[in-house]
Amino acid sequence: MASLPEAPTDAELITRVLVRDDRRAFGELVARHQSAVRGLLRRLTGGDLAQADDLAQETFLRAYRGLRGYRGGAKFSSWLYRIACNVFFSRDRGSREAPLEPPLLEAGSAELALPDLVLERHDLEKALALLKPRERAALVLTYANELTHEEAAVVLDCPVGTLKTHVARAKEKLRRQLEEVP
Repeated sequence: MASLPEAPTDAELITRVLVRDDRRAFGELVARHQSAVRGLLRRLTGGDLAQADDLAQETFLRAYRGLRGYRGGAKFSSWLYRIACNVFFSRDRGSREAPLEPPLLEAGSAELALPDLVLERHDLEKALALLKPRERAALVLTYANELTHEEAAVVLDCPVGTLKTHVARAKEKLRRQLEEVP
């Protein structure tokens, strides 16, 4: 019985894109990595699916245009995560340090939704939205995307110590939020 041919590696697909301008090869890279990139961006945007999709599209456009800049030192997925984080941080000026605005009103309700955010322990995306973007990104990359501190530091273009500080601050803020639950 004949075996199925092995799927090409990311490196082989990248070579095909760069040498032959093989757009199908790039399409395969997108198909292979889009779920992880969209998931990262969904968490970074506080669960805003439309914004995450827009940012993912921009991420892959930038990746295609800048593919010659990929040196292969890091995993291709890490390189994409770096582009995605940069796209997220640049979505508007000043977003690197300002937390996302959580939804203040529930649909059809005049009550503040913030206490509900704290009560919904399983709604991590809403809780993450209360963190500063760099803290949120550090936490998502290290926990949800399971990158090492070193890999996440490369993605965020910061020293490992800074990355660890962002993670520690994010965890402390989330812990304090949960302690406020009556």
